[in-house]
Amino acid sequence: MPNDQYDLLIIGAGITGTALLYLAARYSGIERIGIIEKYAAPAQVNTLSSNNSQTLHCGDIETNYSLDKALKVQQAARKLANYCLAQPDRDHLIFKYPKMVLGVGASECAALESRFEALRPHYPALQRLEKKDIARIEPAVAIGADGHLRPEPLLALGSTDEYTAVDFGAVSRSFLRQAQAVAGKQIDVRYNEPVSRIVIEDDGLRVDTAEACYRTRSLVVCAGGHSLKLAQDLGYGLEYSCLPVAGSYYFTPQILNGKVYTLQNDKLPFAAIHGDPDVMVPGKTRFGPTALILPILERYNYRTLPDFLRVLRFDRRVAKVLWDLLKVKDIRNYMFKNLLFEVPVLRKTLFLRDVRKIVPGLRYRDLSFARRFGGIRPQLIDKPNARLLMGEAKIDTGRGAIFNMTPSPGGTSCLDNAEQDLRSLAAFLGAEIDATALAAELDARSA
Repeated sequence: MPNDQYDLLIIGAGITGTALLYLAARYSGIERIGIIEKYAAPAQVNTLSSNNSQTLHCGDIETNYSLDKALKVQQAARKLANYCLAQPDRDHLIFKYPKMVLGVGASECAALESRFEALRPHYPALQRLEKKDIARIEPAVAIGADGHLRPEPLLALGSTDEYTAVDFGAVSRSFLRQAQAVAGKQIDVRYNEPVSRIVIEDDGLRVDTAEACYRTRSLVVCAGGHSLKLAQDLGYGLEYSCLPVAGSYYFTPQILNGKVYTLQNDKLPFAAIHGDPDVMVPGKTRFGPTALILPILERYNYRTLPDFLRVLRFDRRVAKVLWDLLKVKDIRNYMFKNLLFEVPVLRKTLFLRDVRKIVPGLRYRDLSFARRFGGIRPQLIDKPNARLLMGEAKIDTGRGAIFNMTPSPGGTSCLDNAEQDLRSLAAFLGAEIDATALAAELDARSA
């Protein structure tokens, strides 16, 4: 019978929680570790392969990243790639595909020229791809419906021989297996146990589920939008509101060889449409995501509506952020269009217009709505400053409890984020970390 007394308890067995479990088990002196998952298996929400783009973000083709953020994401991606490549089942975890970010028209091409000059010292594999280069790598992108090269200016930045995709669900299961294999540690994994409440006690924290009561010296919550709810139940993070943004996808036959991104509109705080091979759906290309604000914390789970209402914490400051967004014409039109993307029949026609920026010869009959695909990004609103937060968010109480809300690139950054949390927890618990082994195994350059 597992012991219900822990040094570290983790809530949520997605990619973020299992990464921390793995690092704590393998590289720290923390001995009693538990992880609680409300579903019957790990990685059932945003880590599920159907709920994300399966992209290993490196910062080179993500044009909404500053150079500083791109380099931080590059380092985080290297850690995850090194882990995957060291596993015996690596071919089921990480994948090589060509990738590029595509500029269409003179202004976008000029923006990519400038970005290439800034990135090239840091990304030796990054190539500047002109129209004929694009046609060689992605013929459907450079060649129009008439069979000739597209007439408008085209430029892309990309690479053809790098690891670019990850099955984050498979990696989560790998983290669990590796953690449980560590000798001399108590590692408990509990499924089907939604957390009902967390209580701060004199000597730690108590976590209640319908099945059990757990006590722990430290706690990390990795539960997406529900992390904010649990933090606010304890009185932390009350300065935040949550705006859940849902993404939907469309399938076509396999028309792309790899990943093709488009430039981010600086006025839009949401991801630009891109095309990806789906590692779990052979013979298809997946396009998306759309962006739709939904009043739930988990996609297709409307039982999370009450939880959304609790974390929304609607007041005049939240209203101001929403009003400021709607005042921007590009954002207003984008939000209205994405609402129409969810309307049957109409959505295919509208989405086809957008996706033809990537594949000009795509036909209406080639496009099909990907049912039950797409997750929720818990976008946070900083209420005191009345602004939308675009990066990862974390609430560290300083009392041994950490709450992670991780929008993109949460999957890519899972080990880097876990290392930050582990160092904070080890300091709190007085535990040692084998920093030399951790750096040797995860920070070396990927093969």
